[in-house]
Amino acid sequence: MVYHKGQCLDLYYFSFFINDLDHGISSRVLKFADDNKLHRSVNNQEDSICLQKDLETVVEWAHRWQMQFNVKKCKVVHFGKGNLGFTYSMEGQCLEDVDFEKDLGVLVSKDLKVPRQCQESYSKANRMLGLISRTIKYKNQKVLMNLYKSMVSPHLEYCCTAWSPHYMKDKQMLEKVQHRFTRMFPHLKSLPYEGFCELGLWSLEERRNRADLIEVF
Repeated sequence: MVYHKGQCLDLYYFSFFINDLDHGISSRVLKFADDNKLHRSVNNQEDSICLQKDLETVVEWAHRWQMQFNVKKCKVVHFGKGNLGFTYSMEGQCLEDVDFEKDLGVLVSKDLKVPRQCQESYSKANRMLGLISRTIKYKNQKVLMNLYKSMVSPHLEYCCTAWSPHYMKDKQMLEKVQHRFTRMFPHLKSLPYEGFCELGLWSLEERRNRADLIEVF
């Protein structure tokens, strides 16, 4: 999968220009504002040549519309154990081969495992919770609950249907954030983690299960 990052135009107008990007391309193109992904199944050298030709077509499209890709920010992710890992290029520059890439806020790994995304979500949520703990002196339950739901929880639940963890260590790591939040209330410090029920909160795993059910529905 090849990741492209457009630049130089306002996103609103960019959507008009990007609409015909996939004309003349045999690979599949996923477009979202100025983040675009080109991908196809590559089983042999002939498939890789087709993908390279599609990249060249994309470059020609950019030149035709007097635009340009920031090639240094374009990356290649090879999926699959048997992937031959061909080298691709744009505008004469070889594209960087990476083990993971952030796609719309979610880290996508070449092995499609999610521990790295879990770690990033945990770190961001934990930092935000620490900021709240240090700066909010009046720890009223309603105030803290609103801050948690608006500033901490989104880091733990954003797009979780795409990266819901299946390793127990990752699940426990994420739950630590909510456990730390419950301990900010004096009357819950002595209770086990299930004290979040006193606040009307679900466990994060229950929240993810709920999100999965909504997505399936």
